[in-house]
Amino acid sequence: MAGKRIMLDVLKGETVSPPPLWMMRQAGRYLPEYRETRKRAGSFLDLCYDPDLAVEVTLQPIERFGFDASILFSDILVVPNALGREVRFEEGQGPILKPIAAAEIPALNGETFHVNLEPVYETVRRLRAKLPDQTTLIGFCGAPWTVATYMIAGHGTPDQGPARLFAYREPEAFARLLKILADHSAAYLIRQIEAGADVVQIFDSWSGVLDEPSFEAFCVEPVAEIVSQVKAAHPDIPVIGFPKGAGERYRDYRKKTGITGLGLDWTVPLSMAKELQGEGAVQGNLDPVRLVAGGKALADGVDAILRTLGDGPLIFNLGHGITPETPVAHVEAMVKMVRGHR
Repeated sequence: MAGKRIMLDVLKGETVSPPPLWMMRQAGRYLPEYRETRKRAGSFLDLCYDPDLAVEVTLQPIERFGFDASILFSDILVVPNALGREVRFEEGQGPILKPIAAAEIPALNGETFHVNLEPVYETVRRLRAKLPDQTTLIGFCGAPWTVATYMIAGHGTPDQGPARLFAYREPEAFARLLKILADHSAAYLIRQIEAGADVVQIFDSWSGVLDEPSFEAFCVEPVAEIVSQVKAAHPDIPVIGFPKGAGERYRDYRKKTGITGLGLDWTVPLSMAKELQGEGAVQGNLDPVRLVAGGKALADGVDAILRTLGDGPLIFNLGHGITPETPVAHVEAMVKMVRGHR
């Protein structure tokens, strides 16, 4: 059927063969056309906040590979930026923020939150108008825990120790920060849906560094709050959760948070992924380094996923974002392998 968005069927629990395919960070530095656009943008945040350029880079992988889904080009740190925190990106260093102190958390300013994010909503509106009818449009946000780790440390760290220490030493302030982030992230996703997003994804890139009670309090509960608010406003919109590194905690994550689809990182055993698929759609989980390597490593990885998960509700994806050094030819090969699966 012309215009049928097969990713939405999979998120309803249907099996589609070949499965829908997209990649996290599919608009990015591995593409020469992205690098050219990025040069014109000025800063990375300027690119995120310029609807003309953000639409351009979001469409580049769709035009090149014909993926079944397109994810809004933006960044998880636009949320603290819209709340009044300074955010910048340094080449080779990643995001840099002024570390937030406990006393500053009550002053986070949401009064102009949606005004500040209007360029993002305009990008979503334009994308829905420009994308092929059959292409699913994905909006997204960072999970409160992951966003909070950057706000507290001021940058990424290997184990997010500064945020963990802050949470233990300042439990009330940290709980308030997570609540502020959950409420504003939910409002952000709802506006993206109203602008035209078909699906939204919540990225919890640092969930794997927490112990069990902290995982429940910092990852599960805030994401459940976001999902509850989004579902109250738009009950039919699927929500994908991606708690990277959650390990055994993946087993209960969908039930506890209320998400629709479950994004799996590449460390999740396919036997476990098959069990999780029995409860609904799974997304993933090719090791991004296999895509860099290409050849037999790539073919074996793709084949194992399709062989194990291809007869259930699967959205084929990487187990994390594509890396900048990935050859475009390897992406083309992966697309061909997945699309040839029956």
